[in-house]
Amino acid sequence: MGVVGEILVKFHPTANNQIVETIEREGAECVMPDLADFLFYTFSTGIFRHEELAFPKKTERNAKLFVWFLERYRAYIKKQLGKSRRFEPPSLIYKLMDGVDDIVQLGNITGEGWFLTAEMVELIKDSVGSIACVQPFACLPNHVTGKGMIKELRRRYPGTNIAAVDYDPGSSEVNQLNRLKLLLSNAPVGRHPDEGSDGKIHQPDGSVVEPRIQFAEGSLGFVDTEPVAESEIPAMDTGGRI
Repeated sequence: MGVVGEILVKFHPTANNQIVETIEREGAECVMPDLADFLFYTFSTGIFRHEELAFPKKTERNAKLFVWFLERYRAYIKKQLGKSRRFEPPSLIYKLMDGVDDIVQLGNITGEGWFLTAEMVELIKDSVGSIACVQPFACLPNHVTGKGMIKELRRRYPGTNIAAVDYDPGSSEVNQLNRLKLLLSNAPVGRHPDEGSDGKIHQPDGSVVEPRIQFAEGSLGFVDTEPVAESEIPAMDTGGRI
């Protein structure tokens, strides 16, 4: 399950009520885009500022220079991640820009701006179909490029499951957990990278392990503590009307 959203709530465990631990405790894998991509987004906004807002040419030049420098810095990391079966190397910021150019205007550069939508698109393309979009209460940029883009992303990518989760001192933690468990209960079953064609996990030491599917607690073993008696259930006609 992917986690995107406002940068502080997304990365700070206290601000998001330990969302990563909650997801992993439910038996799912948490996928969270890294912090460096936010820096790339911040630098790349200089390209739009020059092309559309009449900023000087050096604004665009400096933006591309900063992106090039940071890409050189993490080139080795991307190379090693590309060899892994368990991790994917981060995408180039220009690729993220192209992925959302026809969904949200690149002029949305307040807060997380178009980058928030780009993160969700990238997660969906990486087969992460369940996404929690976290945000502080009344965060306007996130309501536009995060929560406001959910309907369009669902239309473009059928089967995608995205939910906005508000984190605020006045927000109910129960509501936050319920939203996460609803996402997890509808999340597809993953596949272990070492799982063979026989459906079993073949470990480096030669041992074979039978994979165990663990569903979210919210989807199994639900017990209604206040059940409604059958005699109190309204009768329905043949058309399904009460």
